[in-house]
Amino acid sequence: MRPAGVDDDVPMTLGARRFWRAALPVLVLILTLAAWDLVVRLNDIPPYVLPGPLLVWRTLVGDWAVLSGSLAVTLATALEGFALALVGGVGLAILFNQSRLLEYALYPYAVILQVTPVVAIAPLLLIYLPQQAAVLACAWLVAFFPVLANTTLGLNSVDHNLLALFRLYHASHWQLLWRLKLPAAMPYILGGVRIAGGLSLIGAVVAEIAAGSAGAGSGLAYRIAESAYRLNIPRMFAALLLLSVAGVVIFFALSWVSHLLLRRWHESALVSDN
Repeated sequence: MRPAGVDDDVPMTLGARRFWRAALPVLVLILTLAAWDLVVRLNDIPPYVLPGPLLVWRTLVGDWAVLSGSLAVTLATALEGFALALVGGVGLAILFNQSRLLEYALYPYAVILQVTPVVAIAPLLLIYLPQQAAVLACAWLVAFFPVLANTTLGLNSVDHNLLALFRLYHASHWQLLWRLKLPAAMPYILGGVRIAGGLSLIGAVVAEIAAGSAGAGSGLAYRIAESAYRLNIPRMFAALLLLSVAGVVIFFALSWVSHLLLRRWHESALVSDN
C-alpha cells in the first residue's frame, strides 16, 4: 500500500520505501500527541485526571533524578532475570533434547509455571523471599518459558536427513548438538529470546507493584504505584513513558542481535525490497 498522493504508475525506489517505513510511525506518533493535547485543552481536563503531553514531558525532565534511579533498578532486575532465563531455558532444553525421559518428567511443570499468572505468584514470593530476590524470581519466571519452549522446539525440528547423514559418519552426541542441532535451532532460540526480553521487564514491573502495595520498593513500578496513591498523575505518565521506551529499546536491541546472527544465512533476516 502506497502513501496518499503517490502515483501508482511510478515505481517507488528502494530509498523511498525505506523513508516511508521510517517516517510513517513517526507521523502517527506526532498526530497522536497532537490529538491528545487538543483533547486536553478543548475539554479543560485537569492534570490529576489526564495531563497533556507537554506537562508529562516537563514532569519527566523535572523528576528525572528520581525516575532515572528507579528505572536503573527496574532495568537491572529485568536484565538479571532475562540472563537467568536465557541460561536456564537453553540449558534445560538441551537436557530435554538429550533425554526424553527427563523432558516427559519436567516439561509439564514448566507449563504449569507459565500458565500460572505471575500477579498471583508475586505476593507469595514476597512472603517467603527477600524483596529483591522475589522481584528477580518473578522476572525469571515470566521470561523462562518462552526460551525453554522455543529452544526445545528448535532442537526437535532438525532435518531428519541431516541427522541421518551425521549418524552415517558416526558423529558423537556432542558433535550432533554443537554442529547441527544448535545452529539449526538458532532462529527458534532467538525468537524466544526476543519474547523473553520484554516479558522479563513485565515480570519485574508486576513484582515491584506487589512490593509497592506492601510499602516497599524503589523501582519504576513502585514510583507508578506511589504516584497513583498521591494523585500525581503526570509523574505516573512519565514513569509509564520510561517503561515503554525501555521495553522498546530491549526489543530492538535483541532484534538487532538476532539480525546480526542470522543475516547471512536465514530467510527471516534477509532484507526484503517489497
